[in-house]
Order: sequence, then C-alpha cells, then structure tokens
Amino acid sequence: QVQLAESGGGSVQAGGSLRLSCATSRYIYMTHCMGWFRQGPGKEREGVAYMDDYDTTTYADSVKGRFTFSQENAKNSIVLQMTNLEPEDTAVYFCAAVRRAAGRCRDYVQSADWGQGTQVTVSS
Repeated sequence: QVQLAESGGGSVQAGGSLRLSCATSRYIYMTHCMGWFRQGPGKEREGVAYMDDYDTTTYADSVKGRFTFSQENAKNSIVLQMTNLEPEDTAVYFCAAVRRAAGRCRDYVQSADWGQGTQVTVSS
C-alpha cells in the first residue's frame, strides 16, 4: 500500500488561493499514477486533477483554468495549486495513487490508495 500524506488545506475567502501538497515514497511516480480527488458535504467523491493514461492530466471542468496539478519528483510529492477559489470548492481533498501498467492507469475509484484527506473551506 502506498503511503500518502496531504498538507496545505485551510480556510480562505472566495477568490483566494491555497496550495495542497501530497508527500509519498521515493520513486512512486515511476510505477503509479497520482492525483487529487475531493468530497464535498453530501456529495460523492470526484476527481479534481489527476494523472491519466499515457502521461496526460485530466481536470474536472469546474476547476479548469483555476487549479494546476504538478509533480515534484525530486521532492516525492504532487501539488495542487488552487486559485480563485469558490465556495463550491469546499470539500475534503484526498491524494490518491494507483498502479500504472503499459502507460495506463488503473481506475482510481476501484483501486486507489488514499491519503487521510485535508479540509478546504471557502467562504463567500
């Protein structure tokens, strides 16, 4: 099981920014796809920004242009830079990792290892 540890959540006003980071084991990026998911109050968990097949990155439509996903391999971490935050972004944000094979990522919902989550609260 992959160990994942999120940090960087908090409370901000609408329009503000936050930077989430997820630390993991060395070289995990070589064998796993990783990404960010979130679960808002009364909602199902949804993908926010995540590595997808053949080294592409998928963003939820609701965050395109506002959130940026990046890998910091030297630091064994992934980062989610969130700008222009909206109250609808309020959720617990989870880091996830799934195995990669032949360039393809396993299904996150069915196969991921998850971090403990970090709360993001955006007030209007």
